[in-house]
Amino acid sequence: MKKVLTAACAALSLFASGCSVGVYQQSGGGEQQGGPLRLAVVPKAIGFDFWEKVRVGAECAASKQPGVQVHWDGVHAESDVSGQQSLLQDLLSQGSYKGLVYAATDAKALADITNTARSQGTAVVNMDSGTDPQPPDVPVFATNNVAAAEQATDLLARQLGDRGRIAFIEFQPGTSTNETRAQGFKQGLARHPGMQLVAQQSSESEYNKALQVTQDILTAHPDLNGIYAANEPSVLGAAEAVRQAGKAGKIKIIGWDTSDGEVQALREGVITGLIAQNPFRMGYASVNAAIDEVRHRQGAAQHTDTGATLITKDNVDSPEVQKILHPSCQNPPA
Repeated sequence: MKKVLTAACAALSLFASGCSVGVYQQSGGGEQQGGPLRLAVVPKAIGFDFWEKVRVGAECAASKQPGVQVHWDGVHAESDVSGQQSLLQDLLSQGSYKGLVYAATDAKALADITNTARSQGTAVVNMDSGTDPQPPDVPVFATNNVAAAEQATDLLARQLGDRGRIAFIEFQPGTSTNETRAQGFKQGLARHPGMQLVAQQSSESEYNKALQVTQDILTAHPDLNGIYAANEPSVLGAAEAVRQAGKAGKIKIIGWDTSDGEVQALREGVITGLIAQNPFRMGYASVNAAIDEVRHRQGAAQHTDTGATLITKDNVDSPEVQKILHPSCQNPPA
């Protein structure tokens, strides 16, 4: 699983706007006292390809607004729910952030964080994953996971001629993202009665765990025809298990996200389809919404679909797909 540690903000400009936004350590104060508008932006986990693209979009949005500073921070594993809770509580206790943009690692566990932030007058925007319950005036900028998963399942069915034995590798039961991707997959599967779900395991959003559970599934079901994997670590672990089993190309793999390793496996034919979200747009739109809420009290719609594209070997090199795979503030994806 590829992790991107940091990326320079230099050259991230759009329409000739410079990018001077990075990770900031604040110490009190706020826009009301003449200082910058400070936003805390917290992904599910730092370092992963998907979240790095979210960061680029978030910092791009801030760079185009006067007097905005973004503090980007997060835990190192999407399964670290308690760690994210502690981090968010610490950020809120500092009292220096007027807005909080975050992706909830667990929908129910993080609901109190949103309530705490709003009770102290902090604007809250969710990106990628919201909470349960989701306050009606807290917007969520995310992929329509159900619709995208249904389309991906249809693609898998076409690749298998509408018949086959399928395994599902989920990643974090309890998160809204995991549950909606599972929902879309199963709704899509119901349209193809010749497709049979024979195994469902969680990767716990870890590459090694995904590798292990897929190996176990292949042992139990040597006649497996296809795999649907619900996030980057799950896809990469499943692909490696299939490769090691000598079944690359024979077992069709459809999955989420577009890290370099996933795209390379797609080109090699180990993976047969990827659901490309638009993480740049997710970060960009979420930060803009937080700025509007703080400065203009303009709330956004509760759910905003930031889009998804199905990628195969046939379209991976198209200009539209390349913008999604390599987003920048200078040349942003649609």
